[in-house]
Amino acid sequence: MKPEIKFDPPEINNRFSPDADAVIFQGNCLELLRQVPDKSVQLVVTSPPYNIGKSYEKKISLETYYEQQKEVIEQCARVLTDQGSICWQVGNHVDNGAIIPLDSLLFPIFHNLGFVMRNRIIWCFEHGLHSSRRLSGRYETVIWFTRNTKDYVFNLDPIRVPQKYPGKRYFKGPKAGQYSCNPLGKNPGDVWDIPNVKSNHVEKTEHPCQFPVELIERFVLSLSNKGDWVLDPYLGVGSSVIAAVKHQRKGIGSEIISRYVEIAKERTKSAMLGNLRTRAMGTPKYDPIQAGNKLTIAPWNTEQDDRQLRLLQSMAEYKP
Repeated sequence: MKPEIKFDPPEINNRFSPDADAVIFQGNCLELLRQVPDKSVQLVVTSPPYNIGKSYEKKISLETYYEQQKEVIEQCARVLTDQGSICWQVGNHVDNGAIIPLDSLLFPIFHNLGFVMRNRIIWCFEHGLHSSRRLSGRYETVIWFTRNTKDYVFNLDPIRVPQKYPGKRYFKGPKAGQYSCNPLGKNPGDVWDIPNVKSNHVEKTEHPCQFPVELIERFVLSLSNKGDWVLDPYLGVGSSVIAAVKHQRKGIGSEIISRYVEIAKERTKSAMLGNLRTRAMGTPKYDPIQAGNKLTIAPWNTEQDDRQLRLLQSMAEYKP
């Protein structure tokens, strides 16, 4: 008879502890940040409220919003290691139909603290609110900053994506005939096409603006190492901490709404046990036409004009 194997369920600390694997703090992020020692966090990755009056925020003046963000960013800068990164994901503030890009508003805060912008990453997605008097917004930005100009953590290999032409070879020079692509894949670039979390997403919870874990995984893998602290001052339902613990980092975050804290802890525990369902990195996007979804057939188009080239009609092969 095999002996019964007992193990302690994963614990999530309510306050910062250097020995913790995960910390989820209920309360204002500034209260949590005061608990964190100087230069102890390798990566800060977050999505603050956009000040547009969502259910979890109170709309305030842009001037007040700027000052609040400045205070939080300054504290994040204090706890960041010399080789660390800050990734601040924001969209647009909307006022009477006019949009104000929040990354432009917040950039001077980071610049005045001596940070260097490495990339302005465009996160694009297909689903969201439909506008009637302007084009529907289908992207947000992540502004990535490092404290140091040269010495900072950046691991490209774990986030490479498949090559478009893996069989491509050098056609001249000393490497003529050799494969020209990196066998591990290519650099994903600064435009990321990752589905956002909507009703049919495997990670969907009741949070209205939930981070997809896949988005955060790219930052965790490329901008930190195993055992490092990853901090999210606006944690929501825990996607940043989940991405951290999935890859043997230590996650820490704060959230003011008790229900979201509860969900974040449940999801993080499941991730620690390996039971949480998430959308795997590199999963192809759902193609409704290839899947044979009948909703892709327009009911009002009963006749087709063969003289008109249809959108998905195969094109002739190009021969140089």
